[in-house]
Amino acid sequence: MRTALVTIFTVLFIDQFVKIWIKSHALLHEVVGEFGFLKIHFIENPGMAFGMAFGGDWGKIILSLFRIVAIIGLAFVIRNLIENKAHKGLILSVSLIFAGALGNILDSAVYGLIFDRGTTWDATLQDWIGYTGVAKANFEGYAGVLQGCVVDMLHAEFYYPTWMPFGLAGEEVFPPVFNIADSAISIGIVIIVLFNKKFFGEEANDFEIFKRKKKELVN
Repeated sequence: MRTALVTIFTVLFIDQFVKIWIKSHALLHEVVGEFGFLKIHFIENPGMAFGMAFGGDWGKIILSLFRIVAIIGLAFVIRNLIENKAHKGLILSVSLIFAGALGNILDSAVYGLIFDRGTTWDATLQDWIGYTGVAKANFEGYAGVLQGCVVDMLHAEFYYPTWMPFGLAGEEVFPPVFNIADSAISIGIVIIVLFNKKFFGEEANDFEIFKRKKKELVN
């Protein structure tokens, strides 16, 4: 339980602190810092992770509801992992994914209600229209529940070498701008993929083995 709670609250605190600071102090599309290939580049994402959009207002609401269902499902998974004494690395990984998903749904659920400006869907232009200037938290709101945009700010800007084939020469390797929550989700998935044998293999004290042993004792 401690591993899960510490992971979730740490990721949520860092993620929301950075997002609120960026949205309150930076201009939309402004680059506020550069650290080697990593740029702090403020954008707003009306759709999925890594800047991918999904429909208009209704598409966004559907996506937000899907995220909520996924978060509830992950909460049950974490509870089962803890109750069945799964590997701590697996609990950590799923907790990272849960915290990342929750961090992004908070933007969608709350930011439209507390900030005075944000990216909104223009039905006439059939496009998402951003704002100019800094959005301040004043609880007047620019959108309804589940209609706020996710704040992204991390941009790993590096390019393919000039000798790269298939037309990739000089192109950016990973153009999307992302956030701490996206990073937590990606790290959690990568850890599960890399250590799946340790987490789920016969040598691991995973929850499936635990349940089998528990069943044997009962019988």
